[in-house]
Amino acid sequence: MSKLNDLIREYCPDGVEYKKLDEIATITRGGNFQKKDFLDEGIPCIHYGQIYTKYNLFVDQTLSYISKEKSQKQKFAEPGDVIMAVTSENIEDVCKCVAWLGSEKLAVSGHTAIIHHNLNPKYLVYYLSSEAFYKQKLKLVHGTKVIEVTPKSLENVLIPVPPLPVQREIVRILDNFTELTAELTAREKQYEYYRDRLLTFDENNPIARKYCPDGVEYLPLWQLFNTRNGYTPAKKHIEYWRGGTFPWFRMEDIREHGRILFDSIQHVTEQAIKGDPFPKDSIIISTSATIGEHALIRKPFLVNQRFTVLMIRKEFKEKFNNKFLFYYCFKLDDFCNSHLNTSSFNSVDKTAFNNFLFAVPPLPVQREIVQMLDRFDKLCHDMTTGLPAEIEARQKQYAYYRDKLLDFKPLES
Repeated sequence: MSKLNDLIREYCPDGVEYKKLDEIATITRGGNFQKKDFLDEGIPCIHYGQIYTKYNLFVDQTLSYISKEKSQKQKFAEPGDVIMAVTSENIEDVCKCVAWLGSEKLAVSGHTAIIHHNLNPKYLVYYLSSEAFYKQKLKLVHGTKVIEVTPKSLENVLIPVPPLPVQREIVRILDNFTELTAELTAREKQYEYYRDRLLTFDENNPIARKYCPDGVEYLPLWQLFNTRNGYTPAKKHIEYWRGGTFPWFRMEDIREHGRILFDSIQHVTEQAIKGDPFPKDSIIISTSATIGEHALIRKPFLVNQRFTVLMIRKEFKEKFNNKFLFYYCFKLDDFCNSHLNTSSFNSVDKTAFNNFLFAVPPLPVQREIVQMLDRFDKLCHDMTTGLPAEIEARQKQYAYYRDKLLDFKPLES
């Protein structure tokens, strides 16, 4: 980093000026299209939900498009603009950003802020993902179930504005860190492709060709499972939340401990249980707010209202390997994200959800697929020895240097 030190000594030896965001940028709200408007070709677009789930910090090609007709009344980002998601269900995700590095303008959905600025776009996105910005963001957020930051409130966020040569060098250094992490996450993408191949019962699946060349049976979700939504025990009953030992799961459990869960972060007392608890070995899948995240729960439990619980019907228990159903729900995750209601609050279309088709290959086929995916999953997702541990170490290293590089001595007025 000696080059960066030389640049700082040359261009800003006395410190760096901090400016309000509205001094270096214009901030506008996004448009109003929804995921149901997506096409395979047309006008490139970014939906705010994709900023959380599909994109990293920079993108030069979109995954989705809308029609020319639909685009007529939309808001657009120009090349170099930063798109910020200003609505989320948690503080960590709200204000997540992506810089648009494509060569043409693109349509941007609602629940976003479009930041048109005069900085290096990568530099700005790196700063907006830093600890320094996070501390400022905490003063702007509001809401409980839905966390929001208004585009207007972003105007007073302070941004360090070093000269462009310094910005470019910081970007070069941080790009090297992100490229190292990207190499590891590419291995995860390979696993996802491999998993999808094994769960698609066609001529390209070697196990399907060997054991069921004539195809497999499919059952709709409503026929295979009993379903019920979770709930949050009333917060006003303090006795439900003190000294409890009964597991109550939330999205944070999946994010912190993975998709096969034996216990929860939070617990409640048995007084909080309404009716029967959910049985062990049920699958939970998020069907509102954050869509399409699932987990297999290995003990009786409660879960919050964002999740629908899939409980296999008695008549099918002998026909299915539970882990096979768990793996097959990765297909259900993707299905949920493409079948949403048209309201402003994300939720899955329940008619489509209930008619999602599960493959029913013979049990020996299910077991062989599970064994193969278990081995690959351990390599990719073991939290102590696999790829996640290596990725986490790289991400911590990146975050440390990012925050150091973006912490400038203020220029004295």
